[in-house]
Amino acid sequence: MTLPRKFAAKIVGQAIALFARFITAVRADWQGIEPVNKQRVYFANHVSNADMPMIWSCMPPNIRRNVRPVAAADYWLKNKLRAFVGPEVFNCVLVDRRPEARDENHDPMQNILDALDAGSSLLIFPEGHRNMTEDPLLPFKAGLFNMGLARPDVDLVPTWIANVTEIMPKGEVIPLPLICTVTFGAPLHVGDGESKDAFLQRASDALVGLAPKDVRL
Repeated sequence: MTLPRKFAAKIVGQAIALFARFITAVRADWQGIEPVNKQRVYFANHVSNADMPMIWSCMPPNIRRNVRPVAAADYWLKNKLRAFVGPEVFNCVLVDRRPEARDENHDPMQNILDALDAGSSLLIFPEGHRNMTEDPLLPFKAGLFNMGLARPDVDLVPTWIANVTEIMPKGEVIPLPLICTVTFGAPLHVGDGESKDAFLQRASDALVGLAPKDVRL
């Protein structure tokens, strides 16, 4: 990235954070961990395109600058604006989720592990895509388990974003001025001998446990 583009990306990132806090009064509730700059994988529910910028914006700047959202390459490379905002403003780790891209020469998980090995924290949405159902969560994909297994020292932090569907209804591009809360829970790790299904269920339960009571019902 050239110096002018790096400067532009910084200014746009600051503008997004200010806009999110001003319009939605997004606030962080650090229930299970302290807001310190420690390497973590934040895993969150996913109901809106506003999820990523809202979570990213509510983090303190010293944490936010080290957090890289994991996102779909086909979405963020769709046009020039997204190709600037995703990779350069949010510093996304882009993953090619096309079935034909998965072969022995291309492991989508490798980009994620490389980012962890470089010292970055990550923000992921383990459901894989937006949840448009009435259920609190969709079944988790295996990625969270694979990360926890491959890098066992990294904290896996459940992160629930509430009220975002009212802030950014489907089809809208301008957020509505409502309060949004992002709750960070206690970190998880894959247990010794714990199966993929058992861990993903435990992680899902921990995430839903942070939701407002009316969502859990």
